[in-house]
Amino acid sequence: MSMSEPTSLTGTIIAAHGRHYLADANGEKLQCVTRGKKTNVAVGDVVHLVKTSNDQAVIEQIAERTTLLYRSDQYKSKLLAANISRLFIVVATEPGFADDLVSRALVACEAAGIEAHIILNKTDVTELLPRARERAAVYGALGYPVHEVSATAQPEQTVALLRPLLDAHRSIFIGQSGMGKSSLINLLVPDADIAVREISAALDTGKHTTTFTRLYWLDEAADHRASIIDSPGFQEFGLYHLTEGMLERAFVEFKPYLGGCKYYNCRHLAEPQCAVLDAVAEGKIARMRHQLYGQLLHESAQTLY
Repeated sequence: MSMSEPTSLTGTIIAAHGRHYLADANGEKLQCVTRGKKTNVAVGDVVHLVKTSNDQAVIEQIAERTTLLYRSDQYKSKLLAANISRLFIVVATEPGFADDLVSRALVACEAAGIEAHIILNKTDVTELLPRARERAAVYGALGYPVHEVSATAQPEQTVALLRPLLDAHRSIFIGQSGMGKSSLINLLVPDADIAVREISAALDTGKHTTTFTRLYWLDEAADHRASIIDSPGFQEFGLYHLTEGMLERAFVEFKPYLGGCKYYNCRHLAEPQCAVLDAVAEGKIARMRHQLYGQLLHESAQTLY
């Protein structure tokens, strides 16, 4: 067949580095670019491709997404992953994890319709475990499952606990550096390091293997292929794209009180007879979470893009 007859394929984006993408089309890995300067492609996207050579293609269209997770600052947004159903936030007994980052990720999940789980790693560091448990329990009380593991001290038990949670799901793992996220990925995806080398070579990223998001297939199930997306460690999780209405609904503990305020347009910051502020005062809503809500409201008012 001559290349004058372009081949149309459907593939899944399995890695992104800058404006270079790698798609998996039924096992065939293709380097992809978008037409023009568009960069609105995310790892996990199902895309319609036209091959331009043996290992290259152009992304013609992105299929409709079930979910899209992204973070944003004042000026631009950064797509993290598309079509995921579960997010796992990896925290650890040491180094200390940032509650701000965890809460922001949970808010992003609520806004995007993605189920969030927390993995507390390094439970073998027993002297720091009680405090870490206490901090993770704040999220457990909100209904987010907390899974305790030790990737290095108890690898078999870790896989036995986490692997069933990944079946039939498209999952993403996020976490600050130092939490042991890479160790967990390597346990759950035994060939992860080989896959990363292949992807690096295909994307020509050289040694920068930690700077790109990538997708690993788990078992090759017949219809519903489970996968894990590994996102590079980041310290910031901006949510400038969320509106006031989205924000109040993304704090799950606010839900019983919404609609109970005196003023229908209450912002739950300093208004009189506010049901949310009353719940904070009574200890039914954690003050730390309400402070973050105020910060996010402030951020959403700064958006320039």
